[in-house]
Amino acid sequence: MKNYIGKKAEEQRIQQQKRDNQREKQSEEAKAGKKKKIAIISTIVVVVLLIFVYFIYSSYTKPGILDDFSKCMTEKGVVMYGADWCQYTSSQKAMFGNSFKHLNYKDISEKGDLNIKITPTWVIDGELYEKVRGFNELASLTGCELPKP
Repeated sequence: MKNYIGKKAEEQRIQQQKRDNQREKQSEEAKAGKKKKIAIISTIVVVVLLIFVYFIYSSYTKPGILDDFSKCMTEKGVVMYGADWCQYTSSQKAMFGNSFKHLNYKDISEKGDLNIKITPTWVIDGELYEKVRGFNELASLTGCELPKP
């Protein structure tokens, strides 16, 4: 009888060990599944971020619509004086978009000795033109051609 009880206890211990091993295996599989999900989600996030960065970069580096117009104005000696803190200067800059980088722009905040009282001020052929100016007026004053729509 003692032998029977010992065998029964041994069988129960083996069964318990099998159940423990099975639970451990399931736990490891669950952890592996979570790691796989995290890897997939991380990859998707990285790909989306790369696409986002690409579109931002390409929007800043592609040529602006007014590039030729801006370059023509600079070639003719046109200068725009303004102040980065001025809302009207910011508005005039925004009108040119990416093409603004081709204009000859001087910030009067850096040089207080200029005779500029209102910003923005355009200097075209030695004449001062104060306040925000439209493209048609700038084209007329400079002789530079606006792009066709």
